[in-house]
Amino acid sequence: MKEKILEFAPLTFSVELISDKVRFTGALRDNVPVTVDYTAPIGDGLGYTSLELFLMSLATCMGSTVLLVLRKMRKTITGCHITASGTRRSEHPTCFEEIAVAITLHSPDVVEADVQTALRIAEDSLCPVWAMIKGNVKVVTKVEIVGG
Repeated sequence: MKEKILEFAPLTFSVELISDKVRFTGALRDNVPVTVDYTAPIGDGLGYTSLELFLMSLATCMGSTVLLVLRKMRKTITGCHITASGTRRSEHPTCFEEIAVAITLHSPDVVEADVQTALRIAEDSLCPVWAMIKGNVKVVTKVEIVGG
């Protein structure tokens, strides 16, 4: 059976410089604008850094994928909290060497094996943010399941 290929329109996001340093703002569709800045002295620290937004993108992409898979398994999810922490290289570019993702799921019927299956599917085929860094950044996951 041939794999179905989805077609997506190219994604475009524009930002505008709003300071005399490196603070930018941007919005897509009717969403609230996001401000991106860098810490002093390069920036003023008045927004998220690009790497902070990347951690948020990875956490939400992984979370969305895991929840999608668990719900297709007919599991009940009553809450989800994800924390992503990155360890950076000391030399430039100071990109992430490792990212730790801690997922806390609230569910009366999810077990560890369900989450591991969902994470494997997320990593192997569904989470585009994870796919972009796979092989370049080590991603370590920790899962906690809270009943109800």
